[in-house]
Amino acid sequence: MGFADQRFNVNLSILFTELPLLERPAAAASAGFTAVELWWPWVDDPAPAAAELNALRHAIEAAGVRLTGLNLYAGRLPGPDRGALSVPGEESERFRANVEVAAGFAESLGCRALNALYGNRVDGADPAEQDALALENLTLAARAADRIGAVLLVEALNAPESPRYPLVSAPAAVEVVDRVNEATGLGNTRFLMDLYHLAMNGEDLPAVIDRYADRTGHVQIADSPGRGAPGTGTLPLEDLLDRLRKAGYDGWVGLEYKPGDRPSAESFAWLPPGARAAG
Repeated sequence: MGFADQRFNVNLSILFTELPLLERPAAAASAGFTAVELWWPWVDDPAPAAAELNALRHAIEAAGVRLTGLNLYAGRLPGPDRGALSVPGEESERFRANVEVAAGFAESLGCRALNALYGNRVDGADPAEQDALALENLTLAARAADRIGAVLLVEALNAPESPRYPLVSAPAAVEVVDRVNEATGLGNTRFLMDLYHLAMNGEDLPAVIDRYADRTGHVQIADSPGRGAPGTGTLPLEDLLDRLRKAGYDGWVGLEYKPGDRPSAESFAWLPPGARAAG
């Protein structure tokens, strides 16, 4: 087993960012990939005009790639925000306004995974009230995902880079997953296992895989330290992905790493061209 046995997609919000958004799907296809994922592309607009949605849809379709994952509105990302759904006031309202828009866009492209970043703790807000708001909004999002046959993903980030984000361990994120599934009865909320973030938190990655592989709806990778391509840090990513497959995970692995100072297309030398296309 090894990298050639995985199904990889390229995150177009961190790779190929040297290009305009509408050129990135074709660039991923030119590099040999058949699947892509995205953070919410319109950082300041949870409900962009139909023309903007149509332009991105056309770019993805024209490139011949499949959209396999999409973030729901998460505030300024990249930037200081880490989600909106637990943030009282306008940001939470913007998240709710985005849910049906994002679900409709995902459905139009056959995308079956929506990622909902939890959001930072806010000065002056009761953490318990933020958690109650989060459960309400995640329940709304899970029901929207279910209507299009998708899963809703909940992600743990890392404490050094996101000190105000409350889900900074696999158990914390999975606890939220369980709460949402209990609230909806749908069972379509899943853990997004980002091996880079978990490594930055100092978690025992083989133990996390063994414990949570059956609750995992998506996996993302970058090497650590540095968040670069596999082989630029110290994580045994090939071994970890093999362990995931042996534990029963057969879903997508999102490439969510920084290419460094070189063009993104030059950052894939670790992955043979024949292993980039996935069914």
